Amino acid sequence: METLIAFFRSFKTITDDEAAIICSHFQDKDFKEGEYLFSEGKVCKTLFFIDTGILRIVTTNQKGTDVTYYFIDDKQFCTILQSFNEETIASEGIQACCDTHVLAISKKKLLELYQKLPLMADLINEIHQQRMLEKIRLKNAYSGHDAVERYQVFLSEQPQIAYRVPLNYIASYLNVTPQSLSRIRRKLA
Repeated sequence: METLIAFFRSFKTITDDEAAIICSHFQDKDFKEGEYLFSEGKVCKTLFFIDTGILRIVTTNQKGTDVTYYFIDDKQFCTILQSFNEETIASEGIQACCDTHVLAISKKKLLELYQKLPLMADLINEIHQQRMLEKIRLKNAYSGHDAVERYQVFLSEQPQIAYRVPLNYIASYLNVTPQSLSRIRRKLA
C-alpha cells in the first residue's frame, strides 16, 4: 500500500490519517501471466492500481484474434473506464502480461471513499485525465510509421514494457504479425 500512497502524494498532500482511510478501502491481489483481471462482455466494477507488473487492455476481433489496445505498467491505475463510470458492458478485457500485484477497489468502495474523503474524487479524476492524455499522445506517436519505425517508437516510448511482455502482445499492439516482429527485432539487434 505504500506505493499507492506515494503515488497519490505525488499529486497531492495526503495525511497519515487520510492514507489509513485510503488503504482500508483497497485489497491486495496477485495475478499470474495470462490471467484475466476482468473479462470483456461484463460491467467493469473494479479499479486496479498496479503495484508491480504490466497489464494490457485487450479485445477479441471478428477473426477471434486478440488485439492489444494499451499496456499499463507499474504505478498506474487501470480499469475499463467507460464501463466503470457508466456501468455498461465492456468490449475489452484486462489481462496480466506478466506476474502482477495490484491493489483493487470496487466501485462501491470507491464511492464510500469519496464520501469519507471528498478530495479523492477530484484526485482520481485528475489521474484519469492525465492517463487519457498520455494514451492519446502514445497512439499519435505511432501514426504514420511503418512496422520497423513503430517498433523503434515503442522501444523509445515504452522501454520498460518491451522485454517484460510476450512478443505476440507487442505484435498485436503494433499491428504486425509476431513473425514480422521477430524479423524486425533480429534486424535491429
